[in-house]
Amino acid sequence: MAARVCHRGDASLIWSVSEHLDNILRQLRPLDPIELQILDAQGCVLVEDVTVPTALPPFENSSMDGYAVRTTDTEGATDEHPAVLTVIGDVAAGAGELPTVGPGEAARIMTGAPLPPGAEAVVPVEWTDGGTGAPGPADAMRAASTAPIQVGAEVRVHRPVAPGQYVRARGSDVGAGELALAAGTLLGPPQIALLAAIGRASVRVRPRPRVVVMSTGSELVPPGEELAPGTIHDSNSYMLTAAARAAGAIAYRVGAVVDEAETLRVTIADQLIRADLLVTTGGVSVGAYDVVKEALGDQIDFRTLAMQPGKPQGFGFVGGGEDEGARTPLLALPGNPVSSYVSFELFVRPAIRTLMGIEPVHRPAARAVCVGAVASSPKGKRQFLRGRHDPATSTVTPVGGSGSHLVKALAHANALIVVPEDTTEVADGAEVDVVLLD
Repeated sequence: MAARVCHRGDASLIWSVSEHLDNILRQLRPLDPIELQILDAQGCVLVEDVTVPTALPPFENSSMDGYAVRTTDTEGATDEHPAVLTVIGDVAAGAGELPTVGPGEAARIMTGAPLPPGAEAVVPVEWTDGGTGAPGPADAMRAASTAPIQVGAEVRVHRPVAPGQYVRARGSDVGAGELALAAGTLLGPPQIALLAAIGRASVRVRPRPRVVVMSTGSELVPPGEELAPGTIHDSNSYMLTAAARAAGAIAYRVGAVVDEAETLRVTIADQLIRADLLVTTGGVSVGAYDVVKEALGDQIDFRTLAMQPGKPQGFGFVGGGEDEGARTPLLALPGNPVSSYVSFELFVRPAIRTLMGIEPVHRPAARAVCVGAVASSPKGKRQFLRGRHDPATSTVTPVGGSGSHLVKALAHANALIVVPEDTTEVADGAEVDVVLLD
């Protein structure tokens, strides 16, 4: 369905979930790219193809501690009839000058060290006597391999090796000129490792969006403080800040704002300097103290959605003065915890990932068999129920009731059960759509 144009203040319109989401996303664009040092780029999305300037590894090197040898010198070697080779030197990782291995010779070599000229393979130290002159346990052989080398000493090799055995070939990981990472790649620890390995100190990426989260309500008290009569602990701002970070954003939590429109306006203005996206929770319904509506009604579209929970929503742009491009998007979510979280998953998370320039923007979905009936669902509204999804059996079990204040049930859910607008009940054993949350 195409996104409609809503005129601010037209309270008679009922928006579908899809219409509201489409309207948000079509007004957002990915953040402008910047150049970042590779550690700072973790969690960001590449906007350039990264090619390999030099083969990786850049030279043949040993994958084992042992001895670099010519393969013909180890042919037929056994425990009873070992090949006896003369040790001509040591090759450590990072070595520059390398000895040349000739017939009947071996160079002791460490893991990662370059293969010396003349050598064709590496004999693991466990296949030798470690230069001790007699067979022994593998740990004794390994200990012997770290002792100071005696040039001219003999090492006995008890097994033959084939050409290239225990040698990492030049370019065996990736060749020069090959594509290392494509534009659009999300940079995690393995990708950071690859960038470092090929010598890239910085890359061009879309930065992680900076999301500022604030709760509204004079009744809210921070966790750790005593509750006075009529007050509750603020959980929404913590939940949404954590959710924004999990979605890939750099998230900042602002302490709960009291129900005063001017205080909220000032707080939002103060936060604009560090926000690519603002998220508020509470104050968007039709009550006498709905402070977000009072403070931002001239800038934000407040909408009624055909969904449960999460019926009241708001979206628009704040700040920036006359410069439309400098204005900051703001999503106003309802205040009940479950309504707030469901709204985040459906609307804020896709907005964050759109700003990041990463696909997919939506959570994965699946079909599952509902274990237990859903007795009633409001006709004309898309309902989102908390559920526990079992991928092994493709089942989902409702968790808790439909109340939008049930935080405990939310904490034990890993999916949202979607009940369509035209469905008023779900039978035990019926197939349903689920949104997977982890």
